[in-house]
Amino acid sequence: MIKSSTTIALVPQINYGPWIYWHDLEKSMEKTSNLGFDAIELFTPASDTLEVENLKQLLQKFDLELSAVGTGAGKVIHGLTLTDPDSEIRKKAISFISDMISFGAAFGAPAIIGSMQGNVLPGNDRELTLSWLAEALEILGEKAGKLGTFLIYEPLNRYETNLLNTMKSGVEFLEKLNTKRVKLLADLFHMNIEEADIAESIRIGASHIGHIHFADSNRKPIGMGHTEMTSVASAIKEINYSHYISAEAFPEPNSDEAAQKTIDSFNKYFL
Repeated sequence: MIKSSTTIALVPQINYGPWIYWHDLEKSMEKTSNLGFDAIELFTPASDTLEVENLKQLLQKFDLELSAVGTGAGKVIHGLTLTDPDSEIRKKAISFISDMISFGAAFGAPAIIGSMQGNVLPGNDRELTLSWLAEALEILGEKAGKLGTFLIYEPLNRYETNLLNTMKSGVEFLEKLNTKRVKLLADLFHMNIEEADIAESIRIGASHIGHIHFADSNRKPIGMGHTEMTSVASAIKEINYSHYISAEAFPEPNSDEAAQKTIDSFNKYFL
């Protein structure tokens, strides 16, 4: 069954970005639950930001699940990426994500690698950089598998990374790995920039897709841009997708209206 999720940012160093709710966890969860969402996706400063037992109690209180945990604070706060030429920084990045995997696994939720994947920096070899990414995904994928979950890798648009930008390139990269515990994130905003046909790219990703970010062409909630959702929704259902569709979208015009717009769109296309 396809499930719905909002996003909640709890990182004090940022004040705006593609997350529906901000800073007040319990109030955000209450609003999420009242609107009929199934889950929340969290963006936290670190793996120990929240006490596991406290979060479990809140999830139970509001009848919600944890859909995924973001790792981007590792880059935002600490400047860590998996493809930094400095091996010590790469080790710290792996450690940071490993801890996030452990946190998420306590709820059966995967960790997402987005901005922490990094870039091929000027003067550096592309194949060597991709080998660093592959090495990290092997380690982290196996860690996730041992904890009963999986890891999510997100192809980003060309303005955010020069590593892997399309679903096809993501599939080809994952299929070369030994670990089978890494899945892809199909982010509709990034795909709007990079894919010639979003629906067909969903079909290409098929069983490799483990999470979907639900945002329109302008990264506002679905219905506020020009993404043609009918064919995309059909493709998502056609591949028998059974994970979360999570609103990583700007809180426009405000959090409450963005959440309402998202759940209305989710219900329109997936219920």
